[in-house]
Amino acid sequence: MSGQADSVKSIFYALGANSAIAIAKSVAAFITGSGSMMAESVHSFADCGNQLLLLLGIKQAKKPPSPDFPLGYGKEVYFWSFIVALMLFCMGGLFSVYEGIHKLQHPEPLSYPLVAVGVLVFAILAEGVSLYTCVREVNKTRGSQSLWQWFRQSRQSELLVVFGEDIAALLGLAFALVAVLLTMLTGDPVYDALGSIVIGVLLIVIAFLLGREVKALLIGEGVELRTRTQMREFLESHQEVAELFNLLTLQLGDDVMVAVKARMEETESSHELIAAINRCEVDFKKRFPQVLWLFFEPDIKD
Repeated sequence: MSGQADSVKSIFYALGANSAIAIAKSVAAFITGSGSMMAESVHSFADCGNQLLLLLGIKQAKKPPSPDFPLGYGKEVYFWSFIVALMLFCMGGLFSVYEGIHKLQHPEPLSYPLVAVGVLVFAILAEGVSLYTCVREVNKTRGSQSLWQWFRQSRQSELLVVFGEDIAALLGLAFALVAVLLTMLTGDPVYDALGSIVIGVLLIVIAFLLGREVKALLIGEGVELRTRTQMREFLESHQEVAELFNLLTLQLGDDVMVAVKARMEETESSHELIAAINRCEVDFKKRFPQVLWLFFEPDIKD
């Protein structure tokens, strides 16, 4: 369960940072009347709720298999990750766009803009620490992949969501800071309203990208391509396997189900064939400890 342990660490860092940031932003939004700051405060409170949902999903995913759910509850974390993506879209993105449009129609000058600037700088530093922690956990598994390749291929939905949220938060804070500074320099509150709209569009885009990735896991995605390639190479090189016909995988949270169809090396009896399959299964699970279920079908042709 090391994958989820790494994710939990990132989630707690993000939760702590977002809680402090959300309170600071709310106070600043109340004092300054900034639409961008209000959009950012709602975004941070939504992120806090999101991280609590991710922790709930990780806890639920650890429930043992039951007769109704014989493969366990590993996919539970995907469901809650998808809910988080929806919340980021609705509570973060759509609200920010609405707030920006409202401010465009009813512009209001900023009060105490330096308070907003100070809070935004503090928030950028805090989110930077959270993102650094998240990327450090990502680097443990992504290998030579770029961050974009990891994002598209990773099966750790909870870490995907934290990573996406942190990126959205940092970019949103940067946009909010630019909007507040432009409003200060020009005295025109339109820049603040536009900042809120840009933040909303950013959140909607990232929520869509997260939702697309998590949807694939919910439907029933297999292991990463590089892991599947390693599995095939291991089986094809194993002394008990004469020919590998097919390899099916299913990612279930941290656990994996694998189905293998292969022609085994010839044996003198069915007992020896069973023993050969058992040895292959033991070696396979040692090499890939994330495999909880392994179904092996010996055959003479595909």
